[in-house]
Amino acid sequence: MNLCGQFDQHLRQLENRLGVEINNRGNLFQVTGTPVSAQLSINLLHDLYRETAHTVLSPESLHLFLQEANLDKVAANSSDDVRIRTKRGYIKPKGLAQSQYIQNIRRHDVTFGIGPAGTGKTWLAVACAVEALERDEVRRLVLVRPAVEAGERLGFLPGDLSQKIDPYLRPMYDALYEMLGLEKVNKLIERSVIEVAPLAYMRGRTLNDAFILLDEAQNTTAEQMKMFLTRLGFGSSAVITGDITQIDLPHHQKSGLKHAIEILEAVDGISFNYFTGRDVVRHKLVQKIVEAYESHGAATRYSES
Repeated sequence: MNLCGQFDQHLRQLENRLGVEINNRGNLFQVTGTPVSAQLSINLLHDLYRETAHTVLSPESLHLFLQEANLDKVAANSSDDVRIRTKRGYIKPKGLAQSQYIQNIRRHDVTFGIGPAGTGKTWLAVACAVEALERDEVRRLVLVRPAVEAGERLGFLPGDLSQKIDPYLRPMYDALYEMLGLEKVNKLIERSVIEVAPLAYMRGRTLNDAFILLDEAQNTTAEQMKMFLTRLGFGSSAVITGDITQIDLPHHQKSGLKHAIEILEAVDGISFNYFTGRDVVRHKLVQKIVEAYESHGAATRYSES
């Protein structure tokens, strides 16, 4: 009952995602589909059955299992090989796209993570930064965001400069607190080992032996993106994340992330990683929402052309 779900909803979820037909009578299951999808479904059913010994399955947890199943389908190697290790435990990639993203962050000095919300771009980049710091591969973390309002005019914000920019940087603080703990993060910030700052603070600096993360890069201008990328010093690496479908710049300004894709994609030593709606690891409705917007955007572009 735990494996199949109420009214066999877990089996129907497997069928819809993997393109197979699953029939069962008691503990006997029959899977019909292509050789690859059928074998993948069988392996996943065995894994899920073992999981039911200590976990109550839900549609959400099954969604995450399915993300990992894509990795098994395309790559023979285990995702354990690319786990991120922090003092609070291991962070495991969900699916092939996340696995390749982590590997590229480790192998390249500059890595771009481009895709919709909920695909783990920022979370995994922060995790890789924390891992690099704990392994003494870098001496400091610099986490950067452009201070651009998301389609709203927030007006005058009270408080000092730190309090004014804090709302823009909160998502990265949250990730750090989750991985390191509140007390340790605050101590590292006091010692300037971790710096969380708006993009405007980067001009004129050279960052050596640092892991630098630029989040929400779709809201940079071309000039800001060039400025950020040229901050890279010796022993440093940079990760740039963003979603080119959620640009909050004025209409007359071109996104620095789009501009970077056009001119840097062929540069050796720079990795570009693209996520889609299928890589979303939040609530299952987020994936459907992202895919609906992607489909609408594609249809609109086709009609315009």
